[in-house]
Amino acid sequence: MLGFPAIDRKAELPGMDSGSPRQVIITLACPSTTGIVAAVSTCLSERGWNIIESAQFVDRDRQRFFMRLSCETEAGEGNAGGLRQAFEPIAARFAMEWNVWNPAEKPRLLIMVSRFGHCLNDLLYRYSIGALPVEIVGIASNHRDFEAFTAGHGLPFHYLPVTRDTKAEQEGRLLELVEAERVDLVVLARYMQVWSDDLCRRLAGRAINIHHSFLPSFKGAKPYHQAHRRGVKLIGATAHYVTPDLDEGPIIEQDLSRVSHAMSAEDYTAIGRDIESVVLARAVKLHVERRVFINGDCTVVFG
Repeated sequence: MLGFPAIDRKAELPGMDSGSPRQVIITLACPSTTGIVAAVSTCLSERGWNIIESAQFVDRDRQRFFMRLSCETEAGEGNAGGLRQAFEPIAARFAMEWNVWNPAEKPRLLIMVSRFGHCLNDLLYRYSIGALPVEIVGIASNHRDFEAFTAGHGLPFHYLPVTRDTKAEQEGRLLELVEAERVDLVVLARYMQVWSDDLCRRLAGRAINIHHSFLPSFKGAKPYHQAHRRGVKLIGATAHYVTPDLDEGPIIEQDLSRVSHAMSAEDYTAIGRDIESVVLARAVKLHVERRVFINGDCTVVFG
């Protein structure tokens, strides 16, 4: 399974019409065999596309081949729609899961947050300076803490309160929002609610969460206080795809920082918040640049 949801191969991708882009990104995964690279390269060359970046990997345990290509062409040559059509026989021959993407089409993000705003603030800053190639369509929360903050960034705020009795209704409203706003990726920026199994499956490969530890260590409340009590020497954060298995989805990015006995639990927390912000931003960027492939319970990430 690729890191992005499947699309109708017969439908035109946004931005892939007759006024086609001069650059495309191709992602593919298939059973590992000989001849894949040669077939793909020949198809591109014959249609006037030049490969400017290429990454590939063979998972020998699963016998799966993964590839990401960034290609460009001169204006008026190598129509992207025609490229897709020409690529279909190759995809069928090698049983590929694949997509052709227009990098000029920015993925549409919905950010969800509860009462810790450090990751949200970091994402919005990166967005404001153009460091994230995305379009943020709004912020959703089960609390109103960041309503005014969101308005200050000129973004819509969606208040989605939830209780144990209203969980199904709230998740239904969230799905309606995702559909109405054509959301490509939901980012859980310290959103402190557990999704139902059904919602996790509905948004499989389209939702990223940040967890405040190296999974599966220190689950639950106050993880940095747990780490402090155990006297750990390294703390970190993990960004992963959301799955029905709580905090056990395929990992996209991680990082760490060294700590010591001389630090307090509050020091751990402050350091941890910085790591969380950076790790989540990296994961989002990798995902929207089409560099992440879901490979069973893990990922292949072309950095």
